[in-house]
Amino acid sequence: MDRRTTWRWRMRRWGLPIIDASLLAVALSALTVARYEGAVDQIDRRGLAIAVLIAVTTYLLSSTALRVHQGRHPVGSVGELTAMATAVAASSAALLVANTVGELRRLLPLSVPVTGLSVGLVGMLAVRLIVRRLRERSARPHSGRRTLVFGAGSAGHQMVRSMLGDPSSAYLPVGVLDDDPTKRHVRIDGVRLLGGRDDIAAAARDSGAEVLVIALPLADAALVRELSRRAGEAGLVVKILPRLGELLGCDVGIRDVRDIDISDLLGRRQIDTNVDAIAGYLAGKRVLVTGAGGSIGSELCRQVARYAPAELIMLDRDESALHAVQLSMHGEARLDSPEVVLADIRDVETLMRIFGQRRPDVVFHAAALKHLTMLEQYPDEAWKTNVLGTRNVLAAATSVRVRHFINVSTDKAADPVNVLGRTKRTAEQLTAAYAGMNSGSFLSVRFGNVLASRGSVLTTFAAQIARGGPVTVTHPDVTRYFMTIPEAVQLVIQAGAIGSGGEALVLDMGEPVRIADVARHLVALCDRPVDIVYTGLRPGEKLHENLTGQQESSRRAVHPLISHVPVPPLDDRTLNRLGRRADDGAGVPVESVEPVHEPAPGLYRAANR
Repeated sequence: MDRRTTWRWRMRRWGLPIIDASLLAVALSALTVARYEGAVDQIDRRGLAIAVLIAVTTYLLSSTALRVHQGRHPVGSVGELTAMATAVAASSAALLVANTVGELRRLLPLSVPVTGLSVGLVGMLAVRLIVRRLRERSARPHSGRRTLVFGAGSAGHQMVRSMLGDPSSAYLPVGVLDDDPTKRHVRIDGVRLLGGRDDIAAAARDSGAEVLVIALPLADAALVRELSRRAGEAGLVVKILPRLGELLGCDVGIRDVRDIDISDLLGRRQIDTNVDAIAGYLAGKRVLVTGAGGSIGSELCRQVARYAPAELIMLDRDESALHAVQLSMHGEARLDSPEVVLADIRDVETLMRIFGQRRPDVVFHAAALKHLTMLEQYPDEAWKTNVLGTRNVLAAATSVRVRHFINVSTDKAADPVNVLGRTKRTAEQLTAAYAGMNSGSFLSVRFGNVLASRGSVLTTFAAQIARGGPVTVTHPDVTRYFMTIPEAVQLVIQAGAIGSGGEALVLDMGEPVRIADVARHLVALCDRPVDIVYTGLRPGEKLHENLTGQQESSRRAVHPLISHVPVPPLDDRTLNRLGRRADDGAGVPVESVEPVHEPAPGLYRAANR
């Protein structure tokens, strides 16, 4: 305990009780003199001394029992005031009893014990408020970046007090902003309200602020974008308080403040799909994940591992990706355990052997080629992986009677116009076809662009900004749906429990986001000017994506944010014609796949040739 802390403890342990006792004695004496209108010769001095002794002794005993001076409550807090009032009430009661019973009767006028001790309590409270104010002033940071806090609600109050209560705080609050006109006279520990969002620039100029902290845990993306834009125009660095769901407790403080990120600007709020309530189908089961090293596959492995599967089998053709996911899960990656399997889904014989040996109960099929423009250039590769590879995994899963098969698809499969969309649509139809031949649940999950996945537009923009630009956008009006990786994986896991065989599950992803706006927001977060260049839509690229096709119907039977879309399966004749290339004579071109609504009885035999 340092010298400063020792002095404070001694002051509280001995100084405050002495001050309290003195205030009670002075208050009783003063009220007694006032009661006799200054006629001191009429006062029973011996009785007054006995009364003071009774009041002080009772108070000290009561306050000791309530730990008023032993640190149970912060100085000047409501808890301490309550405890002091209880101790003073006990003193008042003891004095009234002594003044009305036995030999000590009529020591004082009957009005004095109550009013005098009440005045004493007020004096004790005033002393504590002074002590608290002095302590707060001494704890206030004398340096740090001058900061404006947007939000004068509960979170804003806690944020300002947290900044002022930490001498080492990197932020010094110099003003509060809020759009609520009823708060125009608010002061938070002396920090004034300087206006609303329209006053950000003026407040920054007048106060010399460098930082704006958005202390609105429930702020929507539109507000965050506007505040970020206004702050950027005023030369302020923007920080944000996380959403309530991201906070560990109810209280917020300066340590909760973080940099604003793209998910705040895009408005993706994590949708709770209540996975814990439905993931029981994973506990104690053998679970296999294809494409386990990818963005979705690796997160699938991490989340599935939380539900205590009997065995987790991570399959990928990329050994470095398997190394990365094992390292992220266990802190080491020796690559010598049976949980990692190096294999290519194009190799049906290898898949059959692996499935036969490991006999998984649940399969998450996340392996795929996904880069749209590259697949336009190499459609054969898309066909071999996304279609024939999916057929191989489905055949292997059927051979061991897998109970749950979840195929990870994309929104580009809805009314597809490019190779990626067509091959993923065919994979959905393949999954629907196999659903008709299995007693288990075989289905697909469809979602849009995933924030921060490998090769996503956000990582591309970040790399371009890091190089100094320019940031390239295909079209000023192009829009896309976005979701977070954990959110996408939650949907995939939940699909295994609530989906019906053959259908595709689609998450309500809110409103599509204009890619040009994303680029502008990312550039605004940069500390140097970066140009944005429009390059034109690429071959096979849509201006706007759809989550469901024009001819598709959907319903929300289980979860209010998850749509169930029927997928027509491929027929036996089409499956018999599936070849090794996208456009040779033995194969079926992607665009020529025709859906039918009833699977043919020879499906398994044809697909497993």
